[in-house]
Amino acid sequence: MDELKDTHDHLHHHGLLKSRLVMKLFAAFLVVATIFVGAKAVNAIVNFDTLTQPPTNVITVTGEGKVSASPDIATVSFGISEDADTSAHAQDAAAKKINVALALLKDLKISEKDIKTSSYNISPRYSQPTPCYGAVPCVYNQEQKIIGFTVSETVEVKVRKIDDTGKVLSALGEAGVTNLYGPNFSVDDPDALKAEARKEAIEKARAQAKGLAGDLGVRLVRVVNYSEGGGYPPMYYSKDMAMGASSAPARPEVSVPTGQNEIIVNVSVTYEIR
Repeated sequence: MDELKDTHDHLHHHGLLKSRLVMKLFAAFLVVATIFVGAKAVNAIVNFDTLTQPPTNVITVTGEGKVSASPDIATVSFGISEDADTSAHAQDAAAKKINVALALLKDLKISEKDIKTSSYNISPRYSQPTPCYGAVPCVYNQEQKIIGFTVSETVEVKVRKIDDTGKVLSALGEAGVTNLYGPNFSVDDPDALKAEARKEAIEKARAQAKGLAGDLGVRLVRVVNYSEGGGYPPMYYSKDMAMGASSAPARPEVSVPTGQNEIIVNVSVTYEIR
């Protein structure tokens, strides 16, 4: 019995030692794994920081692209202004003139979608103090009173049949509008022309970069920065017009040369070199 007990105690002690050894090995494995993962994380952080740093060896070149195009749309603005003793009477007078102008535009086949009011204003008119002259006694600081109202309206018109621009200007002048501004000639869809100008500008910049790289004895690696600017200056033809009654002799049509619009795109390209 004593021998069996000794054997049992020995086995139990051996099992405890083995269990402790396994736990120590597992703990050591955890330490090694933690160190390995930490090293990987640090390495990734270092590499990420390196990748985000901009390259130091670069060259920057510029290019300009130009495309000329004949305008295919004209924008005209006209306004009316009417005075009356009440705001309602001023509105009625203004509406009559606007309706005459709109009827003439309709006769010229201008679509309703291309006619819009850009401003409408009603403002009071005040009496002015009577000035004092000489030695005659008078009252200063006379109170201002509303003596009437002014109604003004401005309408913007797009002329898509550009050859009719002169006819539109003549018709609006005959309608008795107070002010007539324009036309502003432009390209209805400039995006395609701008893309063409951009392509030309980039090709010029790329050719300049290749030539410069050859002179420096380096090679172009990749584009690291790009910026763009430019557009096209609108062309204006403006004239204030105040016409008389429709019974006046027939007038020659207003002449409005359209010229050309020039779309310009400037680009700046930075290349990494090695």
